Amino acid sequence: MSLATVASFSAARVIPVLTPSTVASAVAVSRVLFEAGLRTQEITLRNPAGLETVSALRRDLPELLVGAGSVLTPRSGEDAIRAGAQFLVSPGITEALLQFAVNCGVAFLPGVGSVSEIMRVQALGCELAKLFPAQALGGVGFLRSILGPLPSMRFCPTGDIGAALAADYLALPNVTAVGGSWMAPKDLVDQGRFADIRRLAQQAVAL
Repeated sequence: MSLATVASFSAARVIPVLTPSTVASAVAVSRVLFEAGLRTQEITLRNPAGLETVSALRRDLPELLVGAGSVLTPRSGEDAIRAGAQFLVSPGITEALLQFAVNCGVAFLPGVGSVSEIMRVQALGCELAKLFPAQALGGVGFLRSILGPLPSMRFCPTGDIGAALAADYLALPNVTAVGGSWMAPKDLVDQGRFADIRRLAQQAVAL
């Protein structure tokens, strides 16, 4: 089974979700986040720099646990694994993607957005899923409401979560980690304001 287990993400409380515009800037930002204590990071595949960034991080920061996000098809998952991704994250699920996830060889965090989808991935042995888009789906209230009927399922919510909301999510017993980009916002990245990024990252580590 390669669908995510709680153990496979047990070291992470906050997972930065980064969408690189260039490989060089992405590696520089990832290094700052890593040095601040964020040792698990997701690099999205939303643009061509994504796969190359994954490869560069595996080479330059071997102690970083780096995953690929926005995995939409088995092909993109295969490409990410070849690039060196140690885990995969999808925004949602399809039958083809679930079949791939079960056998892909690395931890796969499937995206879910309903109780039915949660039950579907749980039936395949998944213990941990990405709730996306978390805030739009009801956020903390949604997760609290499904704790009773689905007590063993754990979540990594992402989607419009910032520093002010992250602590509320992490206080829930069915939340293992939260994902977001608030510690490395685009304006700070574009301006090379690494000291500010480090400060935000250190605050995230302290949550």
